[in-house]
Amino acid sequence: MPPVSAHSGWELRSCFELLIVLTPSLAFFLLFQITGLPPLSSPFCATLIQVTANSHRPTIGVFDSGVGGLTVLRAIARLVPNADYLFFGDTARLPYGTKSQEFVARYSSRAARFLAARGIDLLVIGCNTASALALYDVKSAVPIPVIGVIEPGADAAAAISQSREALVFATEATCSSHAYQRALARRGFATFEKPCPLLVPLVEEGWLENPVTEQVARFYTIEALRTASTNIDVLVLGCTHYPLLRPLLRRVVPQRIQIVDSAEATANALLHYLEGHALSAGEPTFKFIVTDSVEKFHRHAPLFLGFAVQHVERADLDAGI
Repeated sequence: MPPVSAHSGWELRSCFELLIVLTPSLAFFLLFQITGLPPLSSPFCATLIQVTANSHRPTIGVFDSGVGGLTVLRAIARLVPNADYLFFGDTARLPYGTKSQEFVARYSSRAARFLAARGIDLLVIGCNTASALALYDVKSAVPIPVIGVIEPGADAAAAISQSREALVFATEATCSSHAYQRALARRGFATFEKPCPLLVPLVEEGWLENPVTEQVARFYTIEALRTASTNIDVLVLGCTHYPLLRPLLRRVVPQRIQIVDSAEATANALLHYLEGHALSAGEPTFKFIVTDSVEKFHRHAPLFLGFAVQHVERADLDAGI
């Protein structure tokens, strides 16, 4: 087939752009046959490569030890609706907060490999404990980009703090790891970490506006501020359950202290990472995988996601992954 002119080639551009979205390999084959140009010198090549990159609908994996990571999934899907989501909750082993570093690293890496085998394009660790104890193990386990929740939370705090002094509410395990303290120190912060172990079970009971929950949150806040610096101007919610308590915490925490939601911060970090993709148009799809009761997940998930879930399956991380 003789080469076509540049003018007639540009007239075919819209056809190729449609074709490349549907069948990229066929589009490139036809392109090279029609133009008679080698791939790297084709006038369409840069355009078509860019269309391929920006038109690809990403499949995003979100991993958590339980259901708290659904707040991260919810925040991400709100900002990046044009994506397919695969959530993995290791509900058979929750909470990770009581487990050793070796245990958390082993099962976080297994979950990551499981999701990578399902074809995800990138992985979000929607669990503060796993992000604190196993981020580098997970990154070594899979050949795809991995984003944790701690660094985005620290970035968000750094963007709004004037005093460079922060308070972190988190689980006992996350506080003991001092992951937030190190992340914030790299950004010039002095940080006070406060374990709030009772908040997770209260959230899972659905007591988001219960007087008991408010009393517990007030106690933790008073106790923390009694020993922390008076210059603190930002509170980082270092547990993925805590975003559901943000309205309550806003009433309890002094108004001079701004609140950073690590779920929202992680969603913003992911949006920045995916910059250049067509992400605002379209509707998300969701699939869920758990390692324990599917029925229990069906009951708890709507509290964290804001809608009922479908397409839930059960998997076994000990089955040779």
